[in-house]
Amino acid sequence: MKPFAILALAVPALTLTACGDNLVAAKPLNVVSGHIVMGATPDRPAVGYFRVQGGPQPVQLVAVTADLAQRVEMHESVKENGVVTMKPLLRADVPAKGELVFKQGGKHLMIWGINGAAVRAGKLPMAFVFTNNNNERILFDMVIKPAEGADAAADHGAMDHGSMEKGAEKATPDAAKK
Repeated sequence: MKPFAILALAVPALTLTACGDNLVAAKPLNVVSGHIVMGATPDRPAVGYFRVQGGPQPVQLVAVTADLAQRVEMHESVKENGVVTMKPLLRADVPAKGELVFKQGGKHLMIWGINGAAVRAGKLPMAFVFTNNNNERILFDMVIKPAEGADAAADHGAMDHGSMEKGAEKATPDAAKK
């Protein structure tokens, strides 16, 4: 084979290799899934669960907001000495190239007063605020699911989320009966 022909084959191969490196570049910070479960009764807050995919740098989630809800708070369920304690979260770490998960029994959103139009539409547009790029906001439509009946009341109905303005509050099954 002639030297020029070898070079002609090698250049495109090197170019394709360089393009492949760009395809493997770090994924951006993103909210990749999430849903809301309505409260077991109309006077109970809804609960939100979601997953954030971390980008190339570690960041913190500092707020989640919704124009079509009266109030949204980040909370964490912690079991101490057999008692479930609800603690408001001011921020949550999103590791670089890792993930942050808000799930049942751990970190979660409490959402009060979701607008009826959003409930009928089956989704609540939410803004997730992070500590990068001048408090980057990622918009994500959270699917709204109906209450899960008795299970929803057992999981969150026993916790008095209504009194969670500041600090941590303890919730016990007896508190729900008051």
